[in-house]
Amino acid sequence: MGKPVGLLLCKKGIRKMPKKPKRPCSYPGCPNLTDGRFCLEHEKQENKRYEQYERSPEIKKRYGRVWKRIRDSYAKEHPLCEKCLEQGVYRAMEEVHHRIPLAEGGTHDRKNLISLCKSCHATIHAERGDRWKPKPKYYR
Repeated sequence: MGKPVGLLLCKKGIRKMPKKPKRPCSYPGCPNLTDGRFCLEHEKQENKRYEQYERSPEIKKRYGRVWKRIRDSYAKEHPLCEKCLEQGVYRAMEEVHHRIPLAEGGTHDRKNLISLCKSCHATIHAERGDRWKPKPKYYR
């Protein structure tokens, strides 16, 4: 493995790189600044709306309390993104991903799980083409 990425060497030792500036919350009319898409208040509302209206009931059955326990214990054992770690980059994990999706016969078995950062998780789904569909084109 190589040197850690994202650290600066200076006379006083090692210090972290500066973070990118915060951006406004994506919720209409909210002036709060955030590192993510929504501020903490609106992130909870958006997650609740997504779970209630956009997420399929079949998926809710697969990802219940048992999955949360499995995910949390796996995250404790694998605190770094496994894909980034292969490249010598130390980045905290943010998601636990199924190598073989549950919809395709995968299980919650530890051999089928991998801890990932959001960037690596998004890359995997973008390559598979199963998460983000192209928006339909409207002609005037």
